[in-house]
Amino acid sequence: MFDSIRTRLILIAILAAVSVFSLWPRDVKIRTRGSDGLMHDTTERRVALKEGLDLQGGIHLGLEIDQSKGKVPNVSDAIDRALKVIRTRIDEFGVAEPLVQKLGTSRIIVELPGLKDPARAIAIVQRSAFLQFEMTDKQGEFQHALPAIDRALAAAGVNERSIGLAVAESARRAAPAAPGAAPSVEQILGGADTGKRAGRDTAKASTAPDTAGVLTKLLFGGSMPGEYLVPQEKVAIVSAMLERADSLHLMPRDIVMRWGAQPMSRAARGYLGLYALEAKPIITGEELTDARAQLDPLNNQAVVNFTLSRRGGRTFERETGKHIGDYMAIVLDNLVQSEPPVIRGQISTHGQIELGNSSLQDAQDLALVLKAGALPAPLQIVEQRTVGPSLGRDSIHDATVAAIVGVGLVLVIMIGYYRLAGTLAVGALVLYVLFTVGGLAFLGATLTLPGVAGFVLSVGIAVDANVLIFERIREELALGKSVRLAIDAGYKMAWNAILDSNVSTILTAAFLFQFGTGPVKGFAATLILGILASMITAVFVTRTFYMIYLERRPGLQTLSI
Repeated sequence: MFDSIRTRLILIAILAAVSVFSLWPRDVKIRTRGSDGLMHDTTERRVALKEGLDLQGGIHLGLEIDQSKGKVPNVSDAIDRALKVIRTRIDEFGVAEPLVQKLGTSRIIVELPGLKDPARAIAIVQRSAFLQFEMTDKQGEFQHALPAIDRALAAAGVNERSIGLAVAESARRAAPAAPGAAPSVEQILGGADTGKRAGRDTAKASTAPDTAGVLTKLLFGGSMPGEYLVPQEKVAIVSAMLERADSLHLMPRDIVMRWGAQPMSRAARGYLGLYALEAKPIITGEELTDARAQLDPLNNQAVVNFTLSRRGGRTFERETGKHIGDYMAIVLDNLVQSEPPVIRGQISTHGQIELGNSSLQDAQDLALVLKAGALPAPLQIVEQRTVGPSLGRDSIHDATVAAIVGVGLVLVIMIGYYRLAGTLAVGALVLYVLFTVGGLAFLGATLTLPGVAGFVLSVGIAVDANVLIFERIREELALGKSVRLAIDAGYKMAWNAILDSNVSTILTAAFLFQFGTGPVKGFAATLILGILASMITAVFVTRTFYMIYLERRPGLQTLSI
């Protein structure tokens, strides 16, 4: 079938045409989020070959399940579910050509090339986004339990100063490498001046008598049932008191304490809201189907409008109908978003989350993660690499120089040593480059810096196959065979050695591709494709060149090799 020069040239032309077509610039659709909070599709003309993270810059993250806050029984299943959520979030984030894949059974790899705001992307990827709607403690169960908690703390010898010392020591141990970063005892307790000011404010704001318990005197009554205000400098102390075992034992079983997401100002002083809420939510974000960010035209504040499923809407409408006149907290990742609004009527499938002084971008990010769904378990970053665009350009420059020098030396040596035969091999290498790069574009592979190394290495492998063939031809010529018979014997005798060496290398690269990540995969993919292209060019294309050369010189007696 391949004895005809015409058939061979047609096949080579088809491969070249497919490679050129794969590399031809085309319009690429890119999804970006506009200032209105909506996703917009734009087109950009690009070469089909994609550049990897190390060439155009971006961020690489390795994520694992964080079990420090609780044991996750099935890590592999949690990783699979988290993988789907993260893919949805990244797709909505609008990054071009992202990579989100599972590594083994316990890690997720995220690569975001061309990213300009890594911190924002990390926050979106890690955010749990668990949404709950919980009613405030209108019966005052926590208020009734406060005296017993005060007595338990007093019996344990706990007071504001002892807790402050413990918190300050814990903060110091958590940041030993940053002198001055950990808060001091004075900062935790408010300092001398702050303590005097706090005492004056407490006298004005608190209705509790001087004999109030150690915890009660730190809690100021809020504007609604179940709301308490805590001075910002006392938040760590109150939190530590509430987390003690003797306090938790006396807490009402159907009540949970949650902090507000944002501080508030009262009489020129900063407070953080502490809310006593019913532990059983009336509905969760699992029923949420859509979320969109916008600016409220009435107060110009960022809000997130959400839509619930039909089943969730029925549940929400039924439960809110039971609590008309009560206050409902919107809880995201265990933090209360703004002050709980009062329910003035039944709410069905549509609702709104107010974000106070947050920016529109914060609202857009919240809408994004809510729509993608909550993570099944918290994620922690175990690996992070950031590559700047300038470093990527330097990498491209250095890789190009290395490739030109390496390939250039190969070409000079081949032509200088094998003369005409070397020139034919160099001509085949031009097609080899086209086939390899075109194949990468056709398969949608990403070219990375290690991939460039794999490409240059496969050039050497392609030349190595030609060396085996040329040396075998020289041996056949030395035995007195004619040029045509020597060329036929050279290709036939060298084929087994070429096949064995290339198949062995492909198997090794296949293992690298299967078990490697990121750069290793890029190296392996380019090496495999380069070896396949080199076998075509070294064996098929150069043989075709020889056939054309012999066709034009039928009486050739010697060969420049």
